Amino acid sequence: MTWEGWTQIAIFAAVVAALVKPLGFYIERVLAGEGTWVQRRLGPIEGAVYRLAGVDPAREQAWPAYATSLLVFNLAGILLLYAILRLQARLPLNPEALPAVAPDLALNTAISFATNTSWQAYGGETTLSYLSQMAGIAVQSFLSCAVGIAVAITLVRGFARCSVPTIGNFWVDITRITLYILLPVSIPVALFLAWQGVPQTFAAHATVTTLDGATQILARGPVASQDVIKLLSGDGGGFFNANSAHPFENPNAVTGIVEMLLIFLVGAALTNTFGRMVRDERQGWVLFAAMAALFTIGLATLYGAESAGNPAFAGLGVDQVAGAAQSGGNLEGKEVRFGVGQSSLFAAVTTASSDGAVNAMHDSFTPLGGLALLANMMLDEVIVGGPGSGLFGMLLFALVAVFIAGLMVGRTPEYLGKKITANEVKMTMLALLSVPAAILGGAAVASVVPAGLAGLGNAGPHGFSEILYAFTSAAATNGSAFAGLSVNTPFYNLGLALAMFIGRFMVVVPVLCIAGTLAAKRSVPASAGTLPTTGAQFAGLLVGVIVIVGGLTFLPALVLGPVAEHVALIAGSRY
Repeated sequence: MTWEGWTQIAIFAAVVAALVKPLGFYIERVLAGEGTWVQRRLGPIEGAVYRLAGVDPAREQAWPAYATSLLVFNLAGILLLYAILRLQARLPLNPEALPAVAPDLALNTAISFATNTSWQAYGGETTLSYLSQMAGIAVQSFLSCAVGIAVAITLVRGFARCSVPTIGNFWVDITRITLYILLPVSIPVALFLAWQGVPQTFAAHATVTTLDGATQILARGPVASQDVIKLLSGDGGGFFNANSAHPFENPNAVTGIVEMLLIFLVGAALTNTFGRMVRDERQGWVLFAAMAALFTIGLATLYGAESAGNPAFAGLGVDQVAGAAQSGGNLEGKEVRFGVGQSSLFAAVTTASSDGAVNAMHDSFTPLGGLALLANMMLDEVIVGGPGSGLFGMLLFALVAVFIAGLMVGRTPEYLGKKITANEVKMTMLALLSVPAAILGGAAVASVVPAGLAGLGNAGPHGFSEILYAFTSAAATNGSAFAGLSVNTPFYNLGLALAMFIGRFMVVVPVLCIAGTLAAKRSVPASAGTLPTTGAQFAGLLVGVIVIVGGLTFLPALVLGPVAEHVALIAGSRY
């Protein structure tokens, strides 16, 4: 560990904490329909969208209608993106004359980006045309992010409203989120990235002559505009195969910090939006504190493991100590312009947020570093998570926490003035168990069938970790990968697509159901038996519940993968 690394971490944490409140306030005003300077200027566009779509913005929906609209909208997005990928060779803006994407890969990619996962079983610059990147990938990045935020807001409305049968209007929510939150951030930041050297062009790939006379092709395209939304939306899909490790997507350490801020800001700020909407900002700060505690634990484990270096090198006389000539630690798979410090921070941010963008190759991290990345994703997207999904994931665990506390004192659990009954508990369990079922079930099948084992690039515990990481990343809607596993096969394309579908829609539909039942309930005044949910005690209870549930669910699988690999690595370094 170095002081430069800790300085970057401190700057990042300070900026996130400073922006949570003002951005949370802005998001709350946007979704409440209150006038902001952006709405006053773009309001006519919002009205035109409603008129063209035949939407009455004053008419709200009950949760079944809201869920139906969401599912139909996402199905249309999947079909549209699939069609673009399959017809790519016949469509314009394809200067490299790339062929159509294979059916199984096209389906995997369409589901991936429509579910805000951004799992990529392809190299972007060699597989997708400019039109596919823009009209397909970038558009779904905007819309899938808007859907996640909308679902979170409906759950917050469920707590904030009393005896109301509706939870909002899906079409109004996604329009306002896209128009007033995502676009106003994306445009100026895309210009900043272009200023820093990220390409933004429709020109074909450039052919250059190197200093030694060889010919090299430099891929380029409309990168800056897609780069910003892949980070802001929690989608994470890279224009290039190397993602944010590529100098054309992430030119320097400054853009690296900006990219990490984009990944975290909306998810973190939504905790403040939650507090404002339920009329008690302390509730939001408790959730933010729980997220910060879990993130700190994961980052400390990851940075410590990567800074310690590779134990296998200890007996070879390889110097891994940080000094004036090197940053030290495990530099395998990392960009030297970022070093271990920013690479560890970026990896922690991207797995804690379910974004999936990477500036280092996660497959080359130490076993304990890889364990930290897996653990971040396995906690059901609650460590900030994707925009929206982190908030509703944390609120689901809050319901579990108050339910457990209620059992201990023999009292019907309450949260924010709402009685938590059997229906909410059942829907919460369905949402929280769907992701582990997809992860463990998919990894189990892939670990024993020939089609799953055929993709392994490594045997033993690390090979199992690669499979486990793939299904964890897919079901947790993350999208990053241990790249040693070859996944562009019908088995993995279809299997991971199913995991992504379950990880998204088997969670959001129960959340909408919970939102509807809570909104219809009357508010119950706090009493002497009500569990306080605005202090450190509840934050600790919440963190404890998340860690215990995650440990009981995934510890056996982690022991077979990264833990076993770490033990073998330590044992091997002694001989």
